[in-house]
Amino acid sequence: MEDRVIFFDTTLRDGEQSPGASMNSAEKLRIAMQLERLGVDVMEAGFPASSPGDFESVQIIANRIKNVEIAGLARTAKNDIDQAWGAIRDAAKPRIHTFIATSDIHMKYKLKMTREEVIGEAVESVKYARSLCESVEFSTEDGTRSDRDFLCRIFEAVIAAGATTINLPDTVGYTVPEEFSELVSYVRQHTPNIHKAVMSVHCHNDLGLATANTLAGIRAGARQAEVTINGIGERAGNTSLEEIVMTLFTRRDQMALGSGIHTQEIHPTSRLISMITGIVVQPNKAIVGANAFAHEAGIHQDGVLKNPMTYEIMSPETVGLAGNNMVIGKHSGRHAFQDRLRQMGYELKREELNALFIKFKQLADKRKEILEEDIEALVAEEILRVPDIYELLYLNVVSGTVAVPTATVKLKIRDKEAQSAGFGVGPIDAAFNTIVKMINSTAKLMRFSVNAITGGMDAQGEVTARLQENGFVALGKGTDSDIITASAKAFVNGLNRLEHMKQNPRLSPNESVL
Repeated sequence: MEDRVIFFDTTLRDGEQSPGASMNSAEKLRIAMQLERLGVDVMEAGFPASSPGDFESVQIIANRIKNVEIAGLARTAKNDIDQAWGAIRDAAKPRIHTFIATSDIHMKYKLKMTREEVIGEAVESVKYARSLCESVEFSTEDGTRSDRDFLCRIFEAVIAAGATTINLPDTVGYTVPEEFSELVSYVRQHTPNIHKAVMSVHCHNDLGLATANTLAGIRAGARQAEVTINGIGERAGNTSLEEIVMTLFTRRDQMALGSGIHTQEIHPTSRLISMITGIVVQPNKAIVGANAFAHEAGIHQDGVLKNPMTYEIMSPETVGLAGNNMVIGKHSGRHAFQDRLRQMGYELKREELNALFIKFKQLADKRKEILEEDIEALVAEEILRVPDIYELLYLNVVSGTVAVPTATVKLKIRDKEAQSAGFGVGPIDAAFNTIVKMINSTAKLMRFSVNAITGGMDAQGEVTARLQENGFVALGKGTDSDIITASAKAFVNGLNRLEHMKQNPRLSPNESVL
């Protein structure tokens, strides 16, 4: 049988303790169902004694989830254990998880109990929990700041009392990997009946070491990892499920341990947690961050295009993504730029590519990221360029709270000047309606956006207009300090590009160049 790690997910309990991350019963159930799809072994559904709402949520989850062990947290108090059992008793696989602090600072100032009193209470609570439930977990709160021999004594006592899992938490995120590995090894070597229980580790991320410490604990012989999705939790959070799972998956050469996690569900689960809790995943977060599979550096993009494994140690599809993300920006190289052009349907000659790449770099120096619409505009200007059929010569608009928006437009159409006027629901609409009427166009405006490209009250405005006609889609751009004039310029520019596309043999109807 494969040696494997049991994944104990506490997103619904410890994760909910993140400031502002409280969830209602419906949201918790939705997360629980996704965690079941993900394949976690144990789901800590909540702390039933903490509130009637938490009791109800845990009870609902326990009644609904069939393929995952459902744990309810309880202090070493009979009422807490009764509440936990009342909430999970109808679960297909129930577990009572009870805990008490074992560090000297906690026992002296918080509990005001001696070591012997703590051991006595731990034993009685585990015995009582085991009389109700076959699966009982016992945790030593602030374990990593506890005396190691005292830890061995209390673990030996609770295992004898019926604990099936013993958990060593780094409650305050204090330990470092080498120290934690040594502590886990010591406990395993000096607790005579340790073989009768599964050893678990639960690490917090106060020093950014939660994942490293959990892996160190696993290397030292722990076989249950207590984790949360996206690493959410109190203070700096908990060990991230996705980081432990994908480390085991990716580095099987170093850690020959399996798991029951369906890795393709990692990204969907991460998105669900973020959506429900409102806690945004930082872009550079491992595995599930927006930049985890994004490449902008030219050297990296070139390598990934030739073989993704040059810069990707795992495939994005493994965690539930459709593919990687080639960010086109000022750091992008020629190969990435050419690949994006091919995806857009352009096969350019070497000279055309070289000329376009120079323009692309000039534009990239002004913007953080280049969109496909920007590349399309460059192609239209540099490669598909033909003499403009339409040119805006004059524009005058009248508008206001009482006036009917009216536009007077003068165009040059194939070397002939024409002038007309029209109405609209606003000055820009009036200008567009007039232009369409003058050239007898059937083009439809699909999208319209305005951006300031300089600062101050007299900022230059840049207008982008996406037009569609007879299956062709083109992007028009116009700039001016007067936003209405910039809009008219963008509209005329888009109409010219539509004409270019109709005349260019590279593109056929129904081919979008977006």
